Amino acid sequence: MQGAILAVDQGTTNSKAILVAEDGSVLAQGSAPVTTGYPRSGWVEQDAAQIWSSILMAVGACLAQGPVVEITALGISNQRESVLIWNRNTGEALGPVITWQCRRTADTCEALRAAGYEERVAALTGLPLDPLFPATKVAWLLKHHGQGLAPEDICIGTIDAWLIWNFSGRQVHACDASNAARTQLYNLSAGCWDEELCRLFGVPEAALPQVRDSSTLFCRTRGVVGVLPADIPVTAAIGDSHAALFGHGAFQAGDGKITFGTGSSVMTTIPAFLVPPSGITTTIAWSLHGQPTYAFEGNILVSASILPWTAALLGLDSVDALLALARSVPDTAGVVLVPAHVGLGAPHWNAQARGLICGLSFAAGPAQVARAAAESMAFQVHDVFRIVAASTGSGIGKLFVDGGPSRNPFLMGMVAGYLDHPVISCPSTEASARGAAYLAGLATGVWADLETVAGLEAQGEVLRPAMVEVERDRALAGWHEAVTRTLLAA
Repeated sequence: MQGAILAVDQGTTNSKAILVAEDGSVLAQGSAPVTTGYPRSGWVEQDAAQIWSSILMAVGACLAQGPVVEITALGISNQRESVLIWNRNTGEALGPVITWQCRRTADTCEALRAAGYEERVAALTGLPLDPLFPATKVAWLLKHHGQGLAPEDICIGTIDAWLIWNFSGRQVHACDASNAARTQLYNLSAGCWDEELCRLFGVPEAALPQVRDSSTLFCRTRGVVGVLPADIPVTAAIGDSHAALFGHGAFQAGDGKITFGTGSSVMTTIPAFLVPPSGITTTIAWSLHGQPTYAFEGNILVSASILPWTAALLGLDSVDALLALARSVPDTAGVVLVPAHVGLGAPHWNAQARGLICGLSFAAGPAQVARAAAESMAFQVHDVFRIVAASTGSGIGKLFVDGGPSRNPFLMGMVAGYLDHPVISCPSTEASARGAAYLAGLATGVWADLETVAGLEAQGEVLRPAMVEVERDRALAGWHEAVTRTLLAA
């Protein structure tokens, strides 16, 4: 019987599963939607039980579609910075999953910043004080849903830890180093949960998961009756953005990728841990054999999600219709759209900012607004990219793009043009899941080393910059003026 690796990718809007053969080909895939709630302005949450249910549905759909195989390993990639707590004794979630987009702890972050803690936190974690990161969210969950329970009776976890807990039959409480690095509770240079940070944020270290390599044996499946047999080794866990970088084979310092989804991530590997320059973060890309690979990253909160919003605003029935309308005009006639609908992430980190459309005149119509929405994705990536490019020490090498919008030449042409750097499209639409599969296969000996993994992924089309410099500079100047207005109004 043919062997294959099962990888699950738990994302913000969907959970996906793919079967990957030893030659790297995808044999089957399945998906299931994930519901998101918005109980108050700026609050974004999900249901932990529904996330687990969506994983089971996606795996079931994948296996039903594919050939009969022996599943030799299972890998996990997951939406990052989303966090939950659960009862260690019953296995039930306590309160909601507070997602990465949620801004409910903005005031807490501002108070810590005003008290002078940001520089110290960034030096230890590579992360600024922002409600994107889980530490303040965990404190909120403990205060509102963890009362009456001792720390040893509570599990704190990112989504990978929740999935490992459930795949293991509620026996293993663990996460990988890439997810731990995004919590703002993990000391990147020391490679452990940090007592000082736990004390600052009011988080009991006893409730945190064990941190392991991204490619190692986490557990064996247990109790996933009717979906998976018992004893399948779960041998990879990694944040989705990191998984995409790994899946591209971006193993040389300076290689990077841009993931386009609900938000966007710009990530490049760096030779060693560096305290990040203002506006971006330092993170652990992945950890192998006890050795972390570090990366610079900029996180954009609203990226491709601006497209369906703008389509609805303009009365269009699809994103395809919006992009067709955007392509119908050569420019925006001065219109700029700043998609700060849940605040601005990198490089501004302003949780109070809100969206803005400016530059309207009688020369502007729906097509110009549509094009402004499309351009906003490239503009935001540009602002992060210029900081990363100036700070790596090794320059930027190969730059991959992935996620649904990466398949659109119109959008990616804008990205290459405004970055003034070639971008390489990804033939696979499931870069994160493939990265998790490759890590799982490394742990079980399916693939011998990184060189072998790099040879599995076919590289797509190279899109080169084709934008006149004066036009690029004029458009960027208009964008930066609009961002300044947004920040002044916050």
